[in-house]
Amino acid sequence: MREGEVTTRIISGKPSSDDISLDTNLRPRRLIDFIGQEKVKGNLEIAMAAAQKRGEALDHILLYGPPGLGKTTLAHIIAVEMGVNIKVSSGPAIERPGDLAAILTNLQKGDAFFVDEIHRLSRVVEEILYPAMEDSAIDIILGKGPGARSLRLNLPRFTLIGATTRYALMSPPLRDRFGAIYRLDFYDESAIKTILRRSASILNLEVEEASLSQIACRARGTPRVANRLLKRVRDYAQVMADGAVTESVAIEALSKLEIDHIGLDEVDHKVLRTIIEKFDCGPVGLDTIAASISEEADTIMDVYEPYLLQLGFLERTPRGRAVTRLACEHLGVAHKKGQTSQASLW
Repeated sequence: MREGEVTTRIISGKPSSDDISLDTNLRPRRLIDFIGQEKVKGNLEIAMAAAQKRGEALDHILLYGPPGLGKTTLAHIIAVEMGVNIKVSSGPAIERPGDLAAILTNLQKGDAFFVDEIHRLSRVVEEILYPAMEDSAIDIILGKGPGARSLRLNLPRFTLIGATTRYALMSPPLRDRFGAIYRLDFYDESAIKTILRRSASILNLEVEEASLSQIACRARGTPRVANRLLKRVRDYAQVMADGAVTESVAIEALSKLEIDHIGLDEVDHKVLRTIIEKFDCGPVGLDTIAASISEEADTIMDVYEPYLLQLGFLERTPRGRAVTRLACEHLGVAHKKGQTSQASLW
């Protein structure tokens, strides 16, 4: 599977074209309906209430964390709660300073401007964004050569909401200009079950509580994955079980998707087994792993590693990636006793 095909994995947190209608229907519209991320919600509630009391625009907000956890949903909720319009774009879509200037000059007072994948903004575009964030103004250069002159356009106060899965790739000057930075973490199984229960109600789907548990434990702590699995189980139930999603139906549907009971698929197994069988459980460099499974190193780091690290199946050491004893037990293979742990390398 190449990098462009990653989003076809059913347990990938990245959005796919099939998710658009599902996300639109199931996405909560108000903060009270947003499940999980209690610390982030609590801080946002205070910040929004304070801004509304002062009659000011909300501080610029940066949301970061793995894909599928609700960054885009929160951006839209913030706009609704603040009673303002929201303009949506992404880092790769804003190619030239003129593109950004056109968006910013059309914002109204207090509006929210959401930029997904903000770490992918070009440096020249970022330079235009700095004064817009700090001084509510943009500087435009008119002409070329010795006759060039700078024109400053004033902007209404607005709120930039940035979202990224690669916080470390953002330039420090851009990060420092955000007044509030929040990390979204993976959800626990209880929160995922609550999300699934709400989604099933919206979809008018008859489900057993035990079937929700079967889906939740495979959802990798990610709401987008949970809703995607629910959709696939619903399809299976409609064809094979008269639409009723029982525990046995859920297990049958999920087994056909080749997802094990903790949410690992064949690609995750391939990554782990490659490190175990070819490199004696590691440590081994990321580029070496990528070459061994014909995958991009960035894809392994962004898509596969976060959940494996959360489970404690993989660890990062100064010498590379290493598979833990827990992973070996899960796969039913012997752990290499000679494998150097992260702790012993420090």
